[in-house]
Amino acid sequence: MILVTGATGNVGRRALEMLLAQGREVRAASRAPERATWPAGVRTVALDLADPASLATALDGVEAVFLFAAPGCGPAFVAAAEAAGVRRVVLLSSGSVDDESEEQDGPIAAYHAEIERELRGSSLEWTFLRPDVFAANTLMWAGQTKGGDVVRGAYAEATAAPIHEADIAAVAVAALTEDGHAGEIHRLTGPQSLTHADQAAVIGEVLGRPVTYQELPAETVREAMSAHVPGPVLDDILKVWADSVGRPALVTADVEKITGRAPRSYRDWVSEHAAAF
Repeated sequence: MILVTGATGNVGRRALEMLLAQGREVRAASRAPERATWPAGVRTVALDLADPASLATALDGVEAVFLFAAPGCGPAFVAAAEAAGVRRVVLLSSGSVDDESEEQDGPIAAYHAEIERELRGSSLEWTFLRPDVFAANTLMWAGQTKGGDVVRGAYAEATAAPIHEADIAAVAVAALTEDGHAGEIHRLTGPQSLTHADQAAVIGEVLGRPVTYQELPAETVREAMSAHVPGPVLDDILKVWADSVGRPALVTADVEKITGRAPRSYRDWVSEHAAAF
């Protein structure tokens, strides 16, 4: 039995579908499974990672877990997984985690690093997936592209190698179902470094009309985003963008090495999600 937490999320849902397609025995977990629409025949369970009772129920009879973690959940999850006899855990971590630093730079890296430490100190076979920027992050531009041909935001020349959520899920499925991934850290990226301006142009090309990126002052963007993004996380995002200006984003070969196929391009992702824009 494989438990998929965060099974309604971008990566969790894809992993769930891939595992079902392989004929695996899968249990899908979310806080409120009754509110979601699930693939036919999938087993579901309510799970709150902060609730030991729901953890025990969800992990009963489970051999492997895809873990979409919440801040601070590490100790309770590890204790419950070890008690339930779980053997393998694949954590969706973050590419911002720095193994060389005693103190992580920003809250996103910090809480993922904390959970990684709990898993490292456990008896579980762990694998860490550290994706960089998700292609899906650009859905935040959809309201602008539906209303016009200009995306307005900070740092037009900020770079990333956006990764398709299906490629992250494919690596997760491999780590959940195949040997050889225990103790491994997989750094996952898309195949190409692109600026914000490049990404806007790709969206336009797919939509068949020019879409440009207009750079705004960082403080203007901070004010606009602050209503939706917590302050420390927003600070972290803007710092990452600023630090990336003028240097190509990291591109790794881990997706192809593990799945046997090249990662999907950002254009592929936009083509699949064109209706959203």
